[in-house]
Formats: sequence, structure tokens, C-alpha cells
Amino acid sequence: MAFKITDLSVLAYANGFTLWHLKTTDNIDDVDTQGYLNSANEMLRVGDMIIVSALDKVGFVSVATNDNGVVDTKDPLALPVSDTD
Repeated sequence: MAFKITDLSVLAYANGFTLWHLKTTDNIDDVDTQGYLNSANEMLRVGDMIIVSALDKVGFVSVATNDNGVVDTKDPLALPVSDTD
């Protein structure tokens, strides 16, 4: 599926930094694809963090670059998906 800007929400903003939440039916690796977040390029800044609730995992990505409307994120830091108890 494609990114929907309505699935992206601001959680906190301070000192030029924004913490976002993204709820998506895509996999977290899809979110990490360069250009996935392009329609939000005017809102996202390098260094912003996004908590991603994806179809397969929950994790974090940060905005690595945002040049000429093309957004790229750093590799996701996924939270563990297993529960051993």
C-alpha cells in the first residue's frame, strides 16, 4: 500500500524536533524505502523520529535526508516481536 498522510500524527514538538507516530498496514521495511514519506516532505525534518506501528513490527525510524521533496529514513530499529512468558 502507499503512505497516507492521515496516518502520520505529531506526538511532541520541541526545539525544532518532532516525534511522530505512523500507523500503517505496510511492513516496516516498506516505510524505510526511500521516497515512501515523500508526501509529508514539507513537515518532516532531518533528525525527526517516527514511531512506526507497521503490519509486521513496531519500531523507530529517523529522517536521514529530505532533499528536493525526497525523504529517506535510517534503517528501522524494530522492537522485539516475541514474548517468551
